[in-house]
Amino acid sequence: MSDDGTGAAGSGLDRLASVNLNLLVPLLALLEERSVTRAAERVGLTQPAMSHALGRMRRLLGDDLLVRQGNAVTLTPRAMELIAPLRATLRHAAEVVAFPGFDPATDRRVITVAMTTSTAFVLGGRLGRLVAERAPNATLRIRTITVPAESTFTEHGVDAVLISEGFASPYPRERLYDDRIVVVASAGAPPEASALDLLTTQPHVVVDTERRPFPYSVLDEKGIRYRVGRLVSDFLLVPYLVGRAGGVALLRHRVAAEMRDLVGLRIEEFPFPLPGLGIDLVWNPHLGDRHFVEWLRLLLFDAARP
Repeated sequence: MSDDGTGAAGSGLDRLASVNLNLLVPLLALLEERSVTRAAERVGLTQPAMSHALGRMRRLLGDDLLVRQGNAVTLTPRAMELIAPLRATLRHAAEVVAFPGFDPATDRRVITVAMTTSTAFVLGGRLGRLVAERAPNATLRIRTITVPAESTFTEHGVDAVLISEGFASPYPRERLYDDRIVVVASAGAPPEASALDLLTTQPHVVVDTERRPFPYSVLDEKGIRYRVGRLVSDFLLVPYLVGRAGGVALLRHRVAAEMRDLVGLRIEEFPFPLPGLGIDLVWNPHLGDRHFVEWLRLLLFDAARP
């Protein structure tokens, strides 16, 4: 009995004696991966053993946790509520037993970074090479997103999210690299034409959205006349179509530079002042492995160097 009159029973901790706490690690893997197969690979269990663990946790918690809807697997509301406290609990448990710090030479984790397809086009190759060199037993997973939602930062086992500075984030961010908008045309465009000439004489290839993408508002404010010749739904099709079929487009410089040699692009500076368009790094707020965070941060900055 403690001095204040409450014992272990009063705290509810005694009930843990009937719970197999070894189930918490596979449970977190299941909730983050939403796949029995991937979760089993992540924690080193067989698929039948992982399915058995899921069944036990369903019975213990009185909830389905994972539900199949068509070809997709979704989490129940109860399962969504469990992710953050599970991560925190297991992080504190690791600190108590003093597990050795992250060792990239031997670690077999899945490293997950979320980003848009255009950012993946810029960083994906270098990021993949660096992970292979520095953490040869790890697996890199690039999860592509469009507009990040708040859940992007806390679901699917995402370690870090890379977002444009124009998108809001509920969590702290730091600049990974700076970028800018440039004018791109095909290599066959008139060589004597300036950037402004290209914008006013060549048909524009534009992403098909409800609102004309930035920085067309600047052209409109300046009274610059232009014609949209092609609309596409995939951002990375824009430079490809410009290079292969002609025309002009407004594009991030880093994307244009990566695509230049592939399809033969001409790159010119935008003729009017524009604010920058940097890419920011946002960490999963529940990621508690300080050694891993420091290692991945350095790797991401190395991958982002021009």
